[in-house]
Amino acid sequence: MALPPFSYRHDRAVPPFPDDKPIIVFDGHCVLCSGWANFVLRHDRRRAYRLLAAQSPLGEALYAHYGLAGADYQSNLLVQGGSVFIKTEGSIRMAQGLGWPWRAAALLRVVPLAWRDRLYDWVAHNRIRWFGRSEACYLPAAEDADRFIFGGQL
Repeated sequence: MALPPFSYRHDRAVPPFPDDKPIIVFDGHCVLCSGWANFVLRHDRRRAYRLLAAQSPLGEALYAHYGLAGADYQSNLLVQGGSVFIKTEGSIRMAQGLGWPWRAAALLRVVPLAWRDRLYDWVAHNRIRWFGRSEACYLPAAEDADRFIFGGQL
């Protein structure tokens, strides 16, 4: 679903939140997704990204706004410049934002989007079975708390 940039600002169901930096919304119960959040925290030297658990009220509202509602968060979201990017395009953009060598992920765009997203969907569908599920939602270490959005606020 293609919505205009910053459309969430006009959606009463989406709480106001700071969107001056790109935001990665991830499944905080999925071990693979939480591992990705940890990877971003380690490699985002410029501290360009903020993170948000999908299970938060804001995370749920953003998934619903983009027509991705449901308890099975099978795609991370990248909210950047008021637009959302999902599946492989979101993942490639996230990696690019981490700088070299991760920005080389852009080379994956030579693979047709339908093929990339089919693989993404297969991994997403099996991620809990393969990597596991945490009963508690992901919480950042104290030194990274300023990089997370909690309830619409930093």
